[in-house]
Amino acid sequence: MNSVSDDHSGPSRPPRSGPRGPVVRLPHERIQFARMRSRQDRVADAITSFAGTMQFVYLHAVWFAVWIALNQGLLGEGAIFDRYPFGLLTMIVSLEAIFLSTFVMVSQNRQAARENLRADLDFETNLRSEVWSVHIGKALGLDPREIEQHVQQIITQSKAGIDATQRGTPVDPADL
Repeated sequence: MNSVSDDHSGPSRPPRSGPRGPVVRLPHERIQFARMRSRQDRVADAITSFAGTMQFVYLHAVWFAVWIALNQGLLGEGAIFDRYPFGLLTMIVSLEAIFLSTFVMVSQNRQAARENLRADLDFETNLRSEVWSVHIGKALGLDPREIEQHVQQIITQSKAGIDATQRGTPVDPADL
């Protein structure tokens, strides 16, 4: 886990200050994720991104219309290369569907990996916030156990309000 500062002298010392204030190293999810991407990942993402657009739909509509028109003899018998029921077109479209579904799964796996990274960074951020809150509370003379007890009460009341709302029972927000 990343430390609060570049100074590794222990938690009792404040973070080292730079020209703009304390040095806090929190990794940015997008930067971390970009470092993890390979060329193959970028290609798969580009294909999936294009396949999810209306331009992709329009391109296929035109392609199918031209294919069918040519193979119905629009330009004469010599231009027909895939007679009805268009076996070649069916095979090409089937292969395209196989590849597109694979690209979608690759992109979904990468999105899941990104969500896991985001969850790890959220956990780290939440843990940092909690540690800082405890230290600030102690500096202010607050009892962490008393504060936690109060937090648990609010969470319980909030969950009860959510449950009541889901059952259709009106809840007064002031009661939470």
